[in-house]
Amino acid sequence: MDTELVGRMLSTLPEEDDHPYRTGPWRPQTAEWDAPEVEVVSGTIPRDLDGIYLRNTENPLHPAIKIYHPFDGDGMIHLIGFRDGTAFYRNRFIRTDGLLAEQEAGRSLWAGTSEPPALSTREDSWGARGGMKDPSSTDVVVHRGTALTSFYMCGDLYRLDPRTGETLGKETFGGQFPVDGVSAHPKVDEHTGEMLFFNYGRTAPYMHYGVVGADGALEHFIDVPLPGPRMPHDMAFTENYVILNDFPLFWDADLMTKGVFAPRLHRDLPSRFAVIPRRGTTEDIRWFDAAPTYALHFVNAYEDGETIVMDGFFQGQPEPSGEGITDKWLRAFRHLSLDMMETRLHRWRFDLRTGKTTEERLSDSFTEFGMMNPLTTGRQYRYAYAATAIPGRFLFDGLVKHDVVAGTEERVPFGDGVFGSETAMAPRVGSTGEDDGYLITFVTDMNQDASFCHVYSAQDPADGPVCVLRLPERISSGTHSTWVAGSELRRWDTADDPASAVGL
Repeated sequence: MDTELVGRMLSTLPEEDDHPYRTGPWRPQTAEWDAPEVEVVSGTIPRDLDGIYLRNTENPLHPAIKIYHPFDGDGMIHLIGFRDGTAFYRNRFIRTDGLLAEQEAGRSLWAGTSEPPALSTREDSWGARGGMKDPSSTDVVVHRGTALTSFYMCGDLYRLDPRTGETLGKETFGGQFPVDGVSAHPKVDEHTGEMLFFNYGRTAPYMHYGVVGADGALEHFIDVPLPGPRMPHDMAFTENYVILNDFPLFWDADLMTKGVFAPRLHRDLPSRFAVIPRRGTTEDIRWFDAAPTYALHFVNAYEDGETIVMDGFFQGQPEPSGEGITDKWLRAFRHLSLDMMETRLHRWRFDLRTGKTTEERLSDSFTEFGMMNPLTTGRQYRYAYAATAIPGRFLFDGLVKHDVVAGTEERVPFGDGVFGSETAMAPRVGSTGEDDGYLITFVTDMNQDASFCHVYSAQDPADGPVCVLRLPERISSGTHSTWVAGSELRRWDTADDPASAVGL
């Protein structure tokens, strides 16, 4: 079966672009592809690898009104499915309201992350600060067999068929979707089928927390009052609790009155964590203070007796200095650099008896975007798989297997000029251990002007890929991903060809 070009979007980006996050490894695509059979470059696709790896990322089609930020691009989903020792690939733009409106207009209509909302030319808008487009380009999870994409600044959840990438519309939660939208990084509990989420905004109470049941209906929704507008990005959960956050990096209040949304680190304030029973009320919230920082992402949390243990990436410099940086692009986007933010794997312990927090650094390495075996989410675990990045840039140049029990690391460099995506862990069919499975990522190889899917053994990733598969086109570098097992997808096992098993 031949690879097919199935569509192309209008792009008005300049041919002689010099923006580092619209060129090179971040060069956006306009094409959508179907590859019913993906070429195997080396190795053999494991027959006990069964399911789909999905990756979301920003893929801009139009120049910004004034200043482009790499989080502003339209969402594009890339997926590769594995069954019976074969693989298929597809990529699709997420048909958001904003993308369709800008395609019709042939230009950007909404202000981006680095622009004041007043620059937007449309009255309708999304985002916790307002005046933004919702590109649904940040995260992707799978709940009830449907992929859901989201926007980091809060917006709609777009429903996608995980086998085709086709946009199916917006999630409604049974007609109870929150007015303030949903932030990126909702969490799906593989053991209960529930999806946990939060949102945030500029008006009191400034944050909410909700639970969507295994049937897709909103079953629980409460206020989480904060002292003012904040910028939370991720959350964690255990079997019985959810952990939200209030970090001292948030919009400058004086600048907000002038329509400027510039994050500032308030060094005199602690980090605060809200520990809430998963079906608890606002009155049940317990706040725990910790060292001031900011954390984009958490790996996992679990209960250890009367203590909640949570691991994530502590930023030693949440507000990196631009002093001495002469390159305008490195200076402008230094807050995306893992080494400049000094992001290290970190552990917080919240003692439910005393109300005290203790902390420890788990690694001296600069890593972020940690993933784990999805079956151990919310439970005690041992292994986290995180990304490394080249100094000064938002480009993943390898992965690290963190053993949080032994305190060791196993490094896997991708090689010079090769940049990866967030690495998902796929448990092997019939797996018997936490790292009994595979690690999957997309890489963009600038040396070959091509992109590939790498599959590693999760037990021994440093041995190199067990197989490498060639994608139809060089894809833009990217970030968040997820894995969904074939057993979680309707009609996956009954269709003769999983690539053609369209429909949920």
